[in-house]
Amino acid sequence: MQQVLMTGAAGGIGTLLRPILPKLGVKMRLSDMADPDGGPAPDEDWAMADLTDAADVARVVEGCDAILHFGGISTENRADLIHEVNVKGTYTLYEAARKAGVRRILFASTNHVIGFHRRETLLDADSEVRPDSIYGVSKAYGEALATYYWHKFEIESLILRIGSCFPEPKDRRMMATWMSREDMLRLIETMLFAPRLGCPVVYGVSDNPECWWDNSKTAYLGWRPRDSSAQFAAKFADFEPEDPNDPAVVYQGGGFAKAGHYED
Repeated sequence: MQQVLMTGAAGGIGTLLRPILPKLGVKMRLSDMADPDGGPAPDEDWAMADLTDAADVARVVEGCDAILHFGGISTENRADLIHEVNVKGTYTLYEAARKAGVRRILFASTNHVIGFHRRETLLDADSEVRPDSIYGVSKAYGEALATYYWHKFEIESLILRIGSCFPEPKDRRMMATWMSREDMLRLIETMLFAPRLGCPVVYGVSDNPECWWDNSKTAYLGWRPRDSSAQFAAKFADFEPEDPNDPAVVYQGGGFAKAGHYED
């Protein structure tokens, strides 16, 4: 791997990862629709692109060996907007990758693809898809698309169902879903350099005391999270007990599962 593209580089996860991407030892091309807050760092290679514009995407994909696809809408929104960016945009990216000869892609999916499973159900890579939102539906489409391009064109993809990648958990739910940026970076390194990738589904979560997701079916990759949300337990020790009948507590998708249908 010599040239790697990251889409969505000005977004939340992109902003979190950018300072530590040089540890990968590859040349990064960073892309988004706008410059990051504060502007690019002097040593960053930025290429603006709209994911729904085929010419834009082809331009930034050209010459890349792999893609980290974090671009898109990452919360619930109008169905037409999500379709335009997350569905059309992901297809546009995969088509550009196929034409440019890219062989590996990290597709940033979400836990909201399986958000209507109850918290007491331990899920693995083969668990039933149960989206909790239109956003989750769009990511389920992306997962299916990645699988299609693997079987049809042998483009390997790591389908990453991200839990909550922040500097630290923001609430009690995130104590179970939290993923550190260092564990994320180690997984990206695995995706880039593993001798065999294929098209696995990996849950993006650190080694937390409470666990809803089982990555044993992708153990062949050799990735193991090293960090844990246990270090933040004291922050939530004195909170009021949660209502066990609250849909946000019952289901893994939390507030996404509780929220009503998003309408214009």
